Amino acid sequence: MRPTVNPVLAALAQARLRAAPMFAKWCELNGLLPCPATPAHVARFVADCAPLGIERLWLAVQEISRLHVSAGFADPTLGGVAAKAISDLAGIEPPRSWPADHKQRFKSLPYDLQVYVAAHEARRENVLRRAQNEAASAKRKLAAHFKNEAGPNEETKPDESNTPPDA
Repeated sequence: MRPTVNPVLAALAQARLRAAPMFAKWCELNGLLPCPATPAHVARFVADCAPLGIERLWLAVQEISRLHVSAGFADPTLGGVAAKAISDLAGIEPPRSWPADHKQRFKSLPYDLQVYVAAHEARRENVLRRAQNEAASAKRKLAAHFKNEAGPNEETKPDESNTPPDA
C-alpha cells in the first residue's frame, strides 16, 4: 500500500528542487536530501563539481543559500567547511597588507566578498605604489635642481656651510 502524499507539500518540495537544480541533481545522485543540507554536503558538492569552475559553481552555491533561507533553514554555505571548499577552489589570496591572523579569516569570507576585497586592496596598493614613485621622482628632480643652482664648480657640502671660518 502506497502512503498518500500531501499535494501541497509535494509541490513545495518540487519548487525547492527547481530553485537549486544542480545541487538537487547532485544530491539525488548521492542519495542525499537537498534541503536541509549540511555544510559538509555543500563542501562535498563544491569539491565534486570543481571542474565546472568557480563562476558557475558560485551561482549554484547562491541557489543553495536562497533555497535554505527561503525555507527557513540555516544557510549551510556560510562559514566552516563549505566556505573553505569554495575558497580553496577560488584560490584568491588574502591581501598582502593584512596581518597574518586576519588572513585566515579572509578565507572564511564568501567568494564574492573575497573578490571585492582582493580587487580593492590591489587597486589601493597600485595607487600607493604610484604615489611613492611620484614622490621619489619629485625628490630626485628637487635634488637635481638644488645641485644645478649651486653651480657646476661649487661642491655642496652641508656640513661646511654651517661651520664658522675660524674653526
